[in-house]
Amino acid sequence: MREVAIVSTVRTPLAKSVRGSFNQTHGITLAAHALRNAMERGSIDPESVDDVILGSGMPEGATGFNVARNAAVAAGCSVTTSGVTINRYCSSGLQAIVMAAGRIATENVDVIAAGGVESISLVQLGGHMNMFHATDTELLAAKPALWMSMIETAEIVAERYQVSRQAQDEYALLSQQRTAQAQASGIFDNEIVSLKTTMKVVDKESGDESLVEVTATSDECNRPETTLEKLAGLNPVHKDGQQVKEGRYITAGNASQMSDGASVCMLMEASEAERQGLEPLGAFRGFAVAGCEPDEMGIGPVFAVPKLLKAHGLSVSDIDLWELNEAFASQALYCRDRLGIDPDKFNVNGGAIAIGHPYGMTGSRCVGHLLLEGERRGAKLGVVTMCVGAGMGAAGLFEIY
Repeated sequence: MREVAIVSTVRTPLAKSVRGSFNQTHGITLAAHALRNAMERGSIDPESVDDVILGSGMPEGATGFNVARNAAVAAGCSVTTSGVTINRYCSSGLQAIVMAAGRIATENVDVIAAGGVESISLVQLGGHMNMFHATDTELLAAKPALWMSMIETAEIVAERYQVSRQAQDEYALLSQQRTAQAQASGIFDNEIVSLKTTMKVVDKESGDESLVEVTATSDECNRPETTLEKLAGLNPVHKDGQQVKEGRYITAGNASQMSDGASVCMLMEASEAERQGLEPLGAFRGFAVAGCEPDEMGIGPVFAVPKLLKAHGLSVSDIDLWELNEAFASQALYCRDRLGIDPDKFNVNGGAIAIGHPYGMTGSRCVGHLLLEGERRGAKLGVVTMCVGAGMGAAGLFEIY
């Protein structure tokens, strides 16, 4: 089987949904910007790209109409470059990379772009999301948790597995601190490309709206001024759920932040990369998915990670670096401790609680950051893993060069 190398990775900054720089930026613009710069950074001829595979957690509206194909055209790829948009909720960006790797390994394809894009501002929170016939009557009656809100599942995980509010807030603070330190040290600079765009600004007093030109240069979501006292003072946000009528644990401070952005990794057959004189960041080694009860979807990595490691004859201690998406502190903490992962190897520069979580983009961002941070630390093996809506977990194994 042919070996699959990752030769470049690029992402946009992560902007706060609704209130951030990308609140009027189309998904095609976000994805094309990441793709164009990933090709340039990898010294890849756009004419050589066979396919563009992008994940999106909510592929409709501004991220609909096969945004991957449209982004390929917008980024300057040949009209012969195809594109496909895929969805596995929060693991969509990772899934895109896995699908690209599979095609390169088995279908004699040399170059594929893979990643993810999400505009929560224009889709989920844009006021026009299509919810017509969103549920199936029979399945809803049989398994209502398939439509349970993610916040409610996080409440259930906290209660069921006794993850205290204090522990969640302490973890959220650590994520903020690590991200703040990494940002101040310029650690994210070599994965981010600035984007000039138009942002809608609303005057707080009058309510008047205006459009202004802005340039997003860095992540906007993290809160360096966060303290444990501030986190402890936040009220739980969940009410009137299927099982949980009054939330006790999940606040705006210990949950991932809704945000917009795009990320692309360029994948290439390893010998072709060598022939072109390119220096890959790493290689794709494996992938596993697993299902779990939908009402505790946050613990999905607890099932996916052992499946992945067993397939490759590895143990948790063999992995040098971990990126586990912080959908919520409750599930991130439970998964980390249940799997026995060393906290010093886990989300070392913070995670989605601080950085933000554009659903379909996050998996690709995590892969790119894992490879770049792994190189800085001299790590050899890394795992990217996350929980997935409807009760799933996903995990990818990467060798770091």
